[in-house]
Amino acid sequence: MKRPFLLYPDPRLRTRCDPVDGVDDGVRAVWDEMLAAMYAMPGVGLAGPQIGEMRRLIVVDASEGRKSPLKMANPEILHASATLNPREEGSPNIPNLWAMVDRPRGVTIRFLNEDGAEVEQDFVGLWATSVQHQIDHLNGKLFIDHLSQVKRKMLLAKHAKNQKRR
Repeated sequence: MKRPFLLYPDPRLRTRCDPVDGVDDGVRAVWDEMLAAMYAMPGVGLAGPQIGEMRRLIVVDASEGRKSPLKMANPEILHASATLNPREEGSPNIPNLWAMVDRPRGVTIRFLNEDGAEVEQDFVGLWATSVQHQIDHLNGKLFIDHLSQVKRKMLLAKHAKNQKRR
């Protein structure tokens, strides 16, 4: 099943997602669907609510050649470095718009892996940025929320104009 990306301002993009009770074949099927959508974008991460799946599920693959996907249920940030790393971010939910966002350079995340085991893992660089971006989605937050009010209004005005052209 291929679900379309929700477009801003769909209210589901501003909704906190429900936790996953456990990892089963249904969750694994959603992860597979999410990975297919992520690779088709192309992107380095995707969260469930981006395609209308309102559970705390994300996929990330910031590896060279995009051959090492990581599937996470109920991810939470346990620790974030004080050092910030600016990166350009975007989202298929606000297509064709990008902005620089400062996020911690490294994070420690606790999550359920594809076997249902609880794991703690450290991420740095693009991996850390993507994981944080996806966890924001699970909490109803978008990359534009990290921008100044002026920059956010400018991007949202461009988005509205782009949507009218469709």
